[in-house]
Amino acid sequence: MQSARSPRTLHRLSVAAIKFIKQPGWHSDGGGLYLEVDPGGGKRWALRLTVNGRRRDFGIGPLHKVSLQQARETAARYRALAYQGVDPIANKQRSRKSTSAPSFEDVTRQVHAERRGAWSNGKHADQWFNTLRDYAFPVIGSTPVDDIGTPHVLKVLTPIWNEKPETARRVRQRLATVLDWARAAGHRSGDNPVNIIGDALPRHKKNDDHLTALPYDKVPKFIASLRASHVEAMTKLAFEFMILTAARTKEVQGARWVEVDLVGKMWTIPGADEHGRRMKTGRTHVVPLPARCIEILNAAK
Repeated sequence: MQSARSPRTLHRLSVAAIKFIKQPGWHSDGGGLYLEVDPGGGKRWALRLTVNGRRRDFGIGPLHKVSLQQARETAARYRALAYQGVDPIANKQRSRKSTSAPSFEDVTRQVHAERRGAWSNGKHADQWFNTLRDYAFPVIGSTPVDDIGTPHVLKVLTPIWNEKPETARRVRQRLATVLDWARAAGHRSGDNPVNIIGDALPRHKKNDDHLTALPYDKVPKFIASLRASHVEAMTKLAFEFMILTAARTKEVQGARWVEVDLVGKMWTIPGADEHGRRMKTGRTHVVPLPARCIEILNAAK
């Protein structure tokens, strides 16, 4: 049973004070009602109660949609039900008729649409959606997002957890993102089931099969054999240029003459161009060019 609260423990926050709260975390209004502030500055209401001896967290909605007074009124109704041993959410679901939360697929599409513009890599944006489409939609796509619990998450991840570990980890992270968004939007409450499955899934073995680097003292011999090989001339020049500049393969393949200053002996790689991202960090990178690189560029030109 929820214990009675003294009026003096309630209404600790004010409308004015809420505007200046920036510190991430849970800020108490009393009676189990909290203003939750995330690291990005988002603010939402949450209510923490004990129902029949079990602690429950309930989402009441984001601050921009639910005022302080509305949050207090909802909290008071929930506390009254909890005092009677009634789970407020279960009671709400039983009384709900035609209205229901959106499906997991609908929420996923909305999250993807909102985030797509912030991703500079279109391929990543497509992969983000496609992994959920291929592995989650067939299992929970039509499930109302507020009904999804740990059994649903396990049902999605178990078939691919050991067979496709890297894909499974990405699906898990993206499931968590969608459900976090749904909670922030007021479509579900309580903990994110992705974050509490714990040891229900086995640990993945670390892959330590890294390729061995060529010892530094053997590089000259390798370069000599590369130059003497029957590999196509431009490929040999590009490979040696990549070694001397410590650049990535795609950075060398995408190099343009306009980026090269032969007099100043500098190669300026833009963070991105009309073909997409060039540097992994997305930032412009300047590479000093030794004499041999200038020779390579002249030979290539």
